[in-house]
This record gives sequence, structure tokens and C-alpha cells, in this order.
Amino acid sequence: MANIKSSAKRASLIQKATAKNRAEKSLMKTNIKKFDAAVAENDRETAESAYKTAVKTVDRAATKKLIHKNKAARRKSSMTQKLNAIESK
Repeated sequence: MANIKSSAKRASLIQKATAKNRAEKSLMKTNIKKFDAAVAENDRETAESAYKTAVKTVDRAATKKLIHKNKAARRKSSMTQKLNAIESK
């Protein structure tokens, strides 16, 4: 435990921020998994709605610097390709 009051406060704030970031990142991963599950079932309507929410959460994570912007672009591109593959079938 920190002896200095300001460092104790920083430690507390870091714990709160870490928990918040973990929750945001977990939500993003969950939405991507929901999209992948819809794609696996070849359900286009469910996949489109899951795609919209997944892209929003990926963009939000990149904006908040939880993931790098290039990683966000790569994830969105990958999801778009999977969605388009369903439509062509």
C-alpha cells in the first residue's frame, strides 16, 4: 500500500480505470463473437444487426485508445468480408 496520499489516490483511480477499460474491451469481444456466431449460422439478418453493434463497439474502443486504430480497421474489414461472403452465398 502507498504511503503518500497522492500515490494512494492514483492507485485507486488506476484500479477504477482498469476495471472500466476491461469492461469496454470485454463488451467489444462479446459483440464480435455474437457476429461470428450469426455468420456461422448463415443468418444474414442477425449478422447485419450484430455487425452494426460490433462495428460501433470496435470504433468506440479505438476512440478511447483501448485498441490501436489499425487493429480496429483490421477487425472491421474482416467482419465486412465475412458479412459479404454470406450475401454472395
